[in-house]
Amino acid sequence: MMTYSELIELRQKLANGEIALELSRDLFWKDHKEGKRSWQTKDWKERRAKVIKDKCEVCGSKETLTLQHHSHPRKYADYERDVTKKYAQSLIESNSVINKTEFSEYVQKTYEYEPVPLCPNCEGRKPNRRMRKTPQYLCTKCKHEFNEPVYKVVNELIESLYENEEAIEVQDKCFVSKDQWNNQYNLWQIRSWMLREMAKTKDIASIGKEAFLLYLDDNIKYLSFEDTITACKKCAFNLDLNNLELCPKCKEYYKGIEYPTCIQCLPEGKRKMALAKVEFGKGMRDMHESLGID
Repeated sequence: MMTYSELIELRQKLANGEIALELSRDLFWKDHKEGKRSWQTKDWKERRAKVIKDKCEVCGSKETLTLQHHSHPRKYADYERDVTKKYAQSLIESNSVINKTEFSEYVQKTYEYEPVPLCPNCEGRKPNRRMRKTPQYLCTKCKHEFNEPVYKVVNELIESLYENEEAIEVQDKCFVSKDQWNNQYNLWQIRSWMLREMAKTKDIASIGKEAFLLYLDDNIKYLSFEDTITACKKCAFNLDLNNLELCPKCKEYYKGIEYPTCIQCLPEGKRKMALAKVEFGKGMRDMHESLGID
């Protein structure tokens, strides 16, 4: 695992073009081992000793002190997805046009089409299907009754998209992805995904470099102890796992970080209302648990 100074040097070399992206990735990840954490390294421990304070900055306790980070690096894939999305948006804003034939092939290769039923008389969308009455369908638009709806083929919908992006039929989520997720999309969304893939193919090197530089930036920030406070075990636990901090008014109870004070420090009327909500929520959770409801 690279030290703090080695990581800064790697970032500078990559940004200046002194080292290739693939090599920089290899150097960063080559010593990463399963279960190995940065705070277990000698470099971390030596630098931690220089910045950690002698008491908790939240409650003043001197027992079991640690450095509590307010932010953590995300997974590399998150940075790559965000940068790819930015490049795809740039393609859209530059009015890049996808070849109609290529788009049609992409849609039919990647998605299953589940057409929307239409009235054969007026092409009204999604006619009422009757279970006990014949004819089986009733168009709510023209009141036509029929047994067999009509459907548009994929290429007709794509033609509509290219002629009029605001056409109502291209907004239907009637395309199901062929992957394991089986997500539903409309043609707008499919086009955005295709542009994202095109951007990734066209600018793969730029996207990879930008994403990895952002990833390195956040790892360097994390290792720098820039965004940290010294906290005792109790305060660190509440901040990290429960998103709670010590109430600045009473210095006794913990509160959600989005609230100015704890419940106990609220004015009497608001305190009673807050406690009633807490009790109601607890009662509902207990009831759900007893009934086996998740």
